[in-house]
Amino acid sequence: MYESLSRDDRMLLVRFVCAFAWTDLEVTDKERRFVKRLVERLGLDGEDAEEVEEWLHIAPAPGSVDPKKVPAEHRRTFVEAVRAMIYADGSVDDEEREQFEKLRSALSG
Repeated sequence: MYESLSRDDRMLLVRFVCAFAWTDLEVTDKERRFVKRLVERLGLDGEDAEEVEEWLHIAPAPGSVDPKKVPAEHRRTFVEAVRAMIYADGSVDDEEREQFEKLRSALSG
């Protein structure tokens, strides 16, 4: 599923996932583990992995997670990864659900 993503698209995907981890203003241990597994599956290391680690401590800037930046051919991958993130900690609050629906709507256009 991730093989066709360029390095920039992989980083964008993780940026979206991290942004959603921050939706409820707290990144849980389960969400951190999810992101770390995703980083491994995407083959990100070195400076890329360090940047992702920073996103787990400080949320990515809102403008950096613009759905318009997601390539059309990868929209489904992004939606599925974000969906998996919001379920990673075992609970989905109303804000997470609302933000996910906004993303899904923006990427389905």
